[in-house]
Amino acid sequence: MTGPESSRLKPLKIGDIEIANRVLLAPMSGVTDAPFRRMTAHLGAGLVVSEMTASNDLVNGRPMSQLRCEATGVGPHVVQLAGCETHWMAEGARIAEAAGADIIDINMGCPARHVTGGQSGSALMRDLDHALKLIEATIAAVKVPVTLKMRLGWDERSLNAPELARRAEAAGVQLISVHGRTRCQFYKGEADWSAVRAVKDAIDIPLVVNGDITSFEKAIAALEMSGADAVMVGRGAQGQPWLPGQIGLRIETGKAEPAPTLADQLKYIRTLYDELLRLYGPRIGLRHARKHLGWALDVAARCSCAPSATLKAWRQKILTAEDSSGVHRSLQDAYDDFAWSAAA
Repeated sequence: MTGPESSRLKPLKIGDIEIANRVLLAPMSGVTDAPFRRMTAHLGAGLVVSEMTASNDLVNGRPMSQLRCEATGVGPHVVQLAGCETHWMAEGARIAEAAGADIIDINMGCPARHVTGGQSGSALMRDLDHALKLIEATIAAVKVPVTLKMRLGWDERSLNAPELARRAEAAGVQLISVHGRTRCQFYKGEADWSAVRAVKDAIDIPLVVNGDITSFEKAIAALEMSGADAVMVGRGAQGQPWLPGQIGLRIETGKAEPAPTLADQLKYIRTLYDELLRLYGPRIGLRHARKHLGWALDVAARCSCAPSATLKAWRQKILTAEDSSGVHRSLQDAYDDFAWSAAA
């Protein structure tokens, strides 16, 4: 699906909203906050989705929930909501729409125990009648398009994603995303992209395949095996927010781009770091940013073929720093060190 073949594809749409390309950034708790989504969108991702937000927390005005729903200012604004009660899902959707959401995404795929233990996320795949009530309530509450993210099923004995997708489409959902694992697999093993094809066969609305998409080659394999219309990149974008955009560009045009230079990678992580501090404040932002710093260092070291000992030393220094100016100085020194490794 590259070059001339991709040029024959109709634009991917969610309702009347046209998506820039066929590579989406997955919603990831603690990762896809507004600064990370903004950067990934600027670097070419077709669509970015907010962190999962508990609908009742949003309705009750929890500050962190409001932060999770902050718009990026780039492309359509998608807010993902989770919940297990129709009242909270409907009210949460109304609040998100009033705050500027262009699309509401419903989470029925999160495998985390603290989410499924509250009968939200992928736990809803164990009771499709209840899941449909939540979907119907959300759709009835807003005028913007509603989408749905799910897994293959709760476990290998209940692969009911096709049925849920079919019923969701009938209720008015306008795009389905499927992670190619069951809830009980969490993130173990490999995503089964071929199993997603049964969902494609069950619906007429666009389908997005998700799980283990960390390169252009895997994106193409996932599209071919699943028959999906688009791919969703999750953990593969950690530390390399340019990846969804590069995959999207190559799918659309056939143009392959190398990883950004170390100088550009340094610019990206510095910008992201500063934006995280502004969003969360210095104390919380410093801690929150450490995972992004670690992922960025891992990617830079891999791109430069730096020795593992060099990476370990810089991770230790930067991820334990307590002031932002020290982080910036050490980042410059680390990337200079990585550049020396690349030139050696």
